[in-house]
Amino acid sequence: MDDRKRAVQARVHGTVQGVGYRIWAQGQATALGLAGWVRNERDGSVTAWLAGHDAAVSTMIERLWQGPAGASVSRIDVDELETWTAPGDFRIVA
Repeated sequence: MDDRKRAVQARVHGTVQGVGYRIWAQGQATALGLAGWVRNERDGSVTAWLAGHDAAVSTMIERLWQGPAGASVSRIDVDELETWTAPGDFRIVA
């Protein structure tokens, strides 16, 4: 098993608010064992901060493209983070 850790901030654009995207993302991230958070942004996008095993983070980024029923993702901007401190779980934040 690969023990490399990775942290990213992903900004998801498209129809991602008002469709249950944050609760869906929380469930997906929790299932993958990721720590971090997800929140709505004022411009209609959603930001997810993901931390965990490299393979799990990569899988989550792929899943962010799908989203829940009703979501339509047009673009995801991913920024790799050099250092990070994550909560022990995955949260929805305001």
